[in-house]
Amino acid sequence: MTTSQANTVRHARRPDSGPARDPMQEFANRIVAELERGVKPWVRPWDPEKAGGPQAPFNPVTGRRYHGINVLILGMDMRAFETGDPRWMTYQQAQEKRWQVKKGERSTTIFFTKSYEVEDEASEDESRTVRVLRHYAVFHASQIDSIPAYKAPAIDECPWARPEASDIILRNSGAIIRTGGDRAFYSPSTDHIQLPPECAFNGPEEFATTALHELAHWTGHPSRLNRDLQNRYGSAAYAMEELRAELASAFVAGEIGIPADIPHHASYIASWIKALKDDKREIFRAAADAQRIADMELGFHPDYAALVQDELAAVPV
Repeated sequence: MTTSQANTVRHARRPDSGPARDPMQEFANRIVAELERGVKPWVRPWDPEKAGGPQAPFNPVTGRRYHGINVLILGMDMRAFETGDPRWMTYQQAQEKRWQVKKGERSTTIFFTKSYEVEDEASEDESRTVRVLRHYAVFHASQIDSIPAYKAPAIDECPWARPEASDIILRNSGAIIRTGGDRAFYSPSTDHIQLPPECAFNGPEEFATTALHELAHWTGHPSRLNRDLQNRYGSAAYAMEELRAELASAFVAGEIGIPADIPHHASYIASWIKALKDDKREIFRAAADAQRIADMELGFHPDYAALVQDELAAVPV
């Protein structure tokens, strides 16, 4: 085959293959579409009858929880919510267990970061590490035949889901919490959380949700996770900090079994929409920051902290 013939063949194939998919953009578009409908897609109705036991998505083959953007992606899927089953895995992992993905089922795209060493003459050791975002496909347990029925862990297996969990987290955080007035907020200048009295809330769950949301902002102090908290109220940057606290609240709520919804002014959501339209990576950055926030908050519960240490110890070096 001559060079010109080979080029003709390559050009002839391009229309058949269509444009390359951009899973990151697809997910960002999905979030924007939901927000434009007035829906925060990471929030699900809270059912106290189903509270208790970790609802965060995990892989039953590796036993490990999903993190960051993947918590958001998989937590938004109605299959997990409707079945109460938080298990997700790849096709190959299902096969290893002699389970079978049902014919015609469509996968869900999730993401992971892979590190590479590249040459860099400007660095001291003439190399540097770059992190590249990759994607792969997973299936929910309801899409798989022969998989054993899901059995939610008993409360003694996940004590961080007991009703007093939020009190333990708040107490162990060491955060200064003052009560009074009719507003809930975190003050960076005085490094304290202000909450209305508990009687002003519709039950202890709403109080816990609000307190942990403000604790999410508290983690941004320079002595902790060091996010920029000096932005003016109503600014776009202020709204993006609010998105991070919002996502972190959803991540924490999924673990300890409390409601996740915090009412927001419409201007916040408008700012989120604009930011996500301008940059498809912003939702990924927000989810990564939210995971760090959630990890810090949950780490104040000794039983959850012990669980995480056990998971890390089980990972091969």
